[in-house]
Formats: sequence, structure tokens, C-alpha cells
Amino acid sequence: MILATLLALAVALWYLVSHLVRGDHGIAWYDAAAPCEFHRSSCQVMLGDARYLSLAADAPGGIRALELLPLTVTLEGVEATAVHVDFVGRDMDMGLHRFPLEAQDNGRYEGVAQVPICTEATMAWLAQVVVETTDGRLGSRFDFTVERSVP
Repeated sequence: MILATLLALAVALWYLVSHLVRGDHGIAWYDAAAPCEFHRSSCQVMLGDARYLSLAADAPGGIRALELLPLTVTLEGVEATAVHVDFVGRDMDMGLHRFPLEAQDNGRYEGVAQVPICTEATMAWLAQVVVETTDGRLGSRFDFTVERSVP
């Protein structure tokens, strides 16, 4: 009984720490107007009045697990202090996969991400783009799916 209680406490503590490390609280989330596949074309979302965010990936053959994935976030009407993209399992907790992007010119932020491997043949993911500003944090989520390559 003590062992079961300790195990339950350990799991609860892991979930609490995982939630705190992700830092999802305090973000003003904005939904994209239409679903899109950001590896084929950029996905846009309006962040309130005259503020825009777009996400694009350089993966013409599709997004694959463990392959490097160049990402570009472009902002209009938003002065960001930092931008990062989190990959989050949509239906399965896959841990924290955060990729900070570096500021370029004209509101563009670039970086390289990598989708982790999963035991599922097809894994549904969310790309959560979080923009840090002096007025708070803004964000949007974009769905994507990764199919495991069969050698």
C-alpha cells in the first residue's frame, strides 16, 4: 500500500512539474482561420487587430520523425522579444520539445526543430508557436501528422 501511494505521488508530481515547465499559462491563444499543412505552405493566424503570425517549415517531402526541420515564423504588427515553437503530442503526452527561434530581419524568426520518434505508426502533433512581447505572451497552435517511415 505504501509503495502504491508513493508511485501515485511520483506520477502526480511528474505531471505537475511537466505542466509548470511547459509554461502554457498566461498565453493569449489565437485560432487559425483554416487548417493548413505548414510543411507545404505557410499557415497564418490573426493575433487580434492588425497583428499577424505565420508558420512555415522547409519539408517538401513531408515532416518525418528525427529529421531536422527548418522552421520560420513571420510576425507583422508585433514586436517580439522572443519566439519559440513547442511540439506537443495531440493525443499522447510526449514530453516537452521546445525549439527557440532566432530573430532575423523584418519580423522573421528562424530555427531548426526535430520531431521525436513515436511507437505509433501515425502520430498527431501540435506545433505551438509562442511569441513573447513586453505586453504578454501570444500564441497559436497548428495541427500536423507524422507517419513513421518503414525501412
